[in-house]
Amino acid sequence: MIFQFKERFPKLNLYWDKYLEFQKRLEIPAKTVLLEEGKISENYIYIEKGCVRLYFNNKGQDKNVQFFFEHEGLTSIDSFINNVPSAFTIESIEPSTVYLLPKKYVLQLMDELSHEHDFSKTLIQMSAQRQTHYINEFLSFIRDTPEERYQSRLKERPHIILRVPQNYIASYLGITSVHLSRIKTKIASGRAHFLIT
Repeated sequence: MIFQFKERFPKLNLYWDKYLEFQKRLEIPAKTVLLEEGKISENYIYIEKGCVRLYFNNKGQDKNVQFFFEHEGLTSIDSFINNVPSAFTIESIEPSTVYLLPKKYVLQLMDELSHEHDFSKTLIQMSAQRQTHYINEFLSFIRDTPEERYQSRLKERPHIILRVPQNYIASYLGITSVHLSRIKTKIASGRAHFLIT
């Protein structure tokens, strides 16, 4: 959501304050479903504190697609924009504080922001940043081994490894928990060997 960029674009803080009254602030425990697969997304979600996951069910198994943390925003975008059933479930992983902004206010906010100087340029920059992230994730699944993907996440987004349960990470990497344990053991033994030598 656009508010995830408010620290980079201080002007957005004015709109955050203005639209705060329309947002529903929730303090939720872990495993709280914010959007269920098959339902239509009616809210955009901003995470003040905590972590949530975006996943879908594939023949009885959860397939984790992405994880979101503090100061990030999300929704099931196709559902939100086109009023179609969501392909994903959004659920908290740990106790979290989130804000829900209903769609009609999101549209109103975007209309107001469209009149701001350089807003179009800013929006393109924001969209390009997120699109680049998803393209890189997609390419990683095609190009890299599971171990390389894990090493990449460990280097670029270590908070995922620290805060997300191992079975969720394994699903996110497209492997089993047993395979992930082997990868972690191999990495740990490699580091130990390096330190000894």
